[in-house]
Amino acid sequence: MKTDKNYYLTTAIAYTSAKPHIGNIYEIVLADSIARFKRAQGYNVRFQTGTDEHGQKIEDYAKRSNRTPKEHVDEISTVIRDLFDLMNVSYDKFIRTTDAYHMEQVQKIFKKFKDQGDIYLGKYSGYYCQSCESYFTETQAPDKICPDCGGPLTVQEEACYFFKLSNYQDRLVEHIKTHPNFIQPESRKNEMLQNFLKEPLLDLAVSRTSFKWGIPVDFDPEHVVYVWLDALVNYITGLGFDVDGNHGPLYDEFWPADVHLIGKDILRFHTIYWPIFLMALKEPLPKQVFGHPWLLVGEGKMSKSKGNVIYADDLVEVFGVDPVRYIMLHEMPFERDGTITHELMIERINTDFANIIGNCVHRTLNMTNKYFDGVIPTNHTPDTLDEALIEMASTLQSKVVEHMDTLHVADSINDIVALFRRCNKYIDETAPWTLAKDEETQDRLATVLYNLLESIRIGAILLEPFIPDTAQNILNQLQTEHTSFESSGHFGLFELNKPVTKTPVAILQRLDLEETMAKFEKQNEPELPKAEPEQPEVTIDDFMKLDFRTGVVIEGEKHPKADKLYVLKIDLGYKVVQVVSGLVGYYSLEELIGQHVVVVVNLKPAKLRGVESQGMVLAAEDEHTLRLVNVQGIAHGTRIR
Repeated sequence: MKTDKNYYLTTAIAYTSAKPHIGNIYEIVLADSIARFKRAQGYNVRFQTGTDEHGQKIEDYAKRSNRTPKEHVDEISTVIRDLFDLMNVSYDKFIRTTDAYHMEQVQKIFKKFKDQGDIYLGKYSGYYCQSCESYFTETQAPDKICPDCGGPLTVQEEACYFFKLSNYQDRLVEHIKTHPNFIQPESRKNEMLQNFLKEPLLDLAVSRTSFKWGIPVDFDPEHVVYVWLDALVNYITGLGFDVDGNHGPLYDEFWPADVHLIGKDILRFHTIYWPIFLMALKEPLPKQVFGHPWLLVGEGKMSKSKGNVIYADDLVEVFGVDPVRYIMLHEMPFERDGTITHELMIERINTDFANIIGNCVHRTLNMTNKYFDGVIPTNHTPDTLDEALIEMASTLQSKVVEHMDTLHVADSINDIVALFRRCNKYIDETAPWTLAKDEETQDRLATVLYNLLESIRIGAILLEPFIPDTAQNILNQLQTEHTSFESSGHFGLFELNKPVTKTPVAILQRLDLEETMAKFEKQNEPELPKAEPEQPEVTIDDFMKLDFRTGVVIEGEKHPKADKLYVLKIDLGYKVVQVVSGLVGYYSLEELIGQHVVVVVNLKPAKLRGVESQGMVLAAEDEHTLRLVNVQGIAHGTRIR
């Protein structure tokens, strides 16, 4: 049974199309900091993440790579999991939507919706974004541009099953209005109510027939389940939900979820479709869906086309894991998008990590060893100078808890860094090096160093959810036994007559801007392709015998006797030639039609598996893929010299 001390936290599962960038990894690190904090508070935490592995885009990626979709998602899912592990993410469950149990339950859920009249068979005709796997009406996207990702929309027409969203709309709106924390931050809730739920919801297409890489509808195998029904259901199948009511014990223990942590760009799916699906299943809704902002690079969202993508493993190679975690969590405001650059990261690490936290810890430990051989004596002399620091350290836990309860993670970190900053100021105010010169001020010196060590202990405990290895490093050097979260709420627990480490280790060395930027520039240098043996030399006369012409692909079909070959008709302007080419798996026929290609037109015709080929198209191939040589903008029939 779900209790107040059970806490279920999920992230949106990662889409297995390509390696995720730092903006994607930010979400899992944010979730990890929340999960670690709740565990420290004594909660029984279930932290689930995973990978979303179905859909047309993945099927197309696999074809272009000349492998099966399962081979593709197996590789990318492993890459994603390795990145999560690299970032020290403490998840309890990693689910894949290709897991057998998940797929079985999705099929049963789809059948239940059909049996109870929530879905019906029809035909979809409208706009579709392949990148987002989203449908849009002409009203929602009048310019044929996806309102979520900005990509082009295609006109789609196919038979599919529809879910009657409108049957549940009034109930959903009422739930949102009567549960003010259901959608957070507040601006996200207003967006859903004013932009999407103000007008009647259109029925949602929940199956596809135009591709095969998905969970089959078992009672109508021409259809596969729409990826956004498939993917959303992971939040309950990962707990052992069963449509027939034979739930695993985890479902009863942890559902409903306390927080779904998602990117703001997929809020609609999680706050409209998902709660309606749960209502149709007669299951409780999650307590909160939190739509976090984006982590931007410079002035815009990360994009391969812009060349501004930053990957977490590249940053870790230069900075280390905890500094990268710190940057992700500290630079992201609660509601607005956060912005990072390499220069900003270097400055932040030097300022907060090296100067404020690292300097405070290192100076205090060195002075404790220098003046008291690492052991603080029992005789103390308090002073009014101590009051501000003690007050700040004593109340820090409550401030951090207050911010974490509302997921203001960056504010929590700022509170902790403020304590270390105050410690550095306290050192300057009390001047321990001056106190050490006079025998009569030794007790006062002991008090000052004790206050510093105790404040550092409290700060390190509260840093653990955000930068766990660094926090543990600090506590290990203090050699204190009072490291529990509960102890961070009490000032005065640091042990007397017990030594700190004799060999303090710097938390982090300052980074040199030029040297560090040079490392990033080296990472961005393009990897040269592996050199293939060059062909024997030819004379210019030999080369001129080859006739290269530009052409346009106007028709195409699969070779009747060869799975990897297309039979293409290419218009050269003055005639049409037939070319048999091994492009299956790299291009669909739809992608090939209209391609401006280069053709060797004076090759002796040859029969390939019984079909005559009257030339050859030029392409470049590496170990990952194959791409046609494109001559867009040149009149077809032009000879290339």
